[in-house]
Amino acid sequence: MIPEKLARKAAEFVDSGAFFTELATMVGYATESSRPEGRLAIEAYLDEVLTPALADLGCEVTRYDNPDPAGGPLLVGTRVESPALPTVLCYGHADVVEGQAGRWSEGRDPWTLSADGDRWYGRGAADNKGQHLVNLAALRLLLAEQGSLGFNLTFLFESGEEIGSPGLTEFAANHREVLRADVFVGSDGPRLDAATPTLFLGARGGLQLQLAVDLRPDAYHSGNWGGLLRNPATTLAGAVATLVDGHGRIRVPELLPPEIPAAVREALTGVTVANSPGDPVPDANWGEPGLSAAERLYAWNTLEVLALGAADADRPVNAIPGSARAALQLRYVVGTDADAVVDAVTRHLSEHGYPMVEVRALGNYAASRTPFDDPWVPWAQAALEEIADGPVAVLPNIGGSLPNAVFTDVLGLPTLWLPHSYPGCLQHAPDEHLLAPIAREGLVLAAGLFHALGNPPARRPLPVSG
Repeated sequence: MIPEKLARKAAEFVDSGAFFTELATMVGYATESSRPEGRLAIEAYLDEVLTPALADLGCEVTRYDNPDPAGGPLLVGTRVESPALPTVLCYGHADVVEGQAGRWSEGRDPWTLSADGDRWYGRGAADNKGQHLVNLAALRLLLAEQGSLGFNLTFLFESGEEIGSPGLTEFAANHREVLRADVFVGSDGPRLDAATPTLFLGARGGLQLQLAVDLRPDAYHSGNWGGLLRNPATTLAGAVATLVDGHGRIRVPELLPPEIPAAVREALTGVTVANSPGDPVPDANWGEPGLSAAERLYAWNTLEVLALGAADADRPVNAIPGSARAALQLRYVVGTDADAVVDAVTRHLSEHGYPMVEVRALGNYAASRTPFDDPWVPWAQAALEEIADGPVAVLPNIGGSLPNAVFTDVLGLPTLWLPHSYPGCLQHAPDEHLLAPIAREGLVLAAGLFHALGNPPARRPLPVSG
């Protein structure tokens, strides 16, 4: 159980406005990893915000060049209290997606944190600056309260998560000793809903595909040439329909996962998704038949069309376009052979009469999860439920994608993700926001979990690392 004084200080840190003020400073750095000027902001954010924050925790801070030129620098803070104590590896990402200035409602500036009731608007407020601020603040409060953490801490920040974490896998493989730990604790993505504290154990993979139909360099008059020339837009629409039908059902067997494991199915029994006010209602007849909404989101694969087009759809002319493009994304769970997807899709399209469609993979986050029977899972669930004084949802993985495989597969760690946002936060879109009540509850939960890690009661000792 979290000490009452520590819980009170955690809540007061949000209620007093101190959390908002600190987050406002963080949001003010336009750390867009997809833009050259954003790279300069990332450098400043690491130097001026994260390095002092880690130093305040008594960490020795080291900055590393990324082994991949496409990625940004990495920052590691290390605090060693005793070789006999367990080590906790924490994670956050300094970068954000593009700010999309001019598209936010009420004239909001993405780089200025603004409050409207319980909603705190700003790019990075939920993804990921607000979330790693919760964990930094929780560690800071715990250290101030008891003079030590009770465990060794390694905190890793990357600066390219929003562009696929280039170099992170290689960095982890080359710095295993630096990142050696007993358990991973991170915060990203949404909880199940705004009201439910959540622990998820991994992430679905995300493989982006580009389909291209390049038939000719010029467009030809549709009256003079219609019915004579193959239309690449029509061809592409037909090709996509053979991959995923008009009801969201995947039609390529190699893109489907294996059967849902019994432990995963049991964990998702009774789980309700899209349960926050204002959430869209899931379509009952969309996606794989026979699955619950929770199983479709957390335990199955989906193939989504992200963009589809030819010529100028807003200003069409009477001409058959010469080319067409589509961007698709396969969200997939553990057990899917992602390496075989491009060949499988190419073969499938050829068999269905579309050999002219070129298929390319543009990026991939591997799927991964910590098993439910790993001893850290029931330990963390029990600790969090004691702090929350109520049930905590434990999910096999987040519906989205994260570099979780770096921690499970490369470093061999059990992964515990405690998110401090919710599905309606509009991350990656205009009007991204953090909910103040979730920040408040999240800070109490994080402080309590870190306290439990450093002060394990005799009746619930820390699991022994394998």
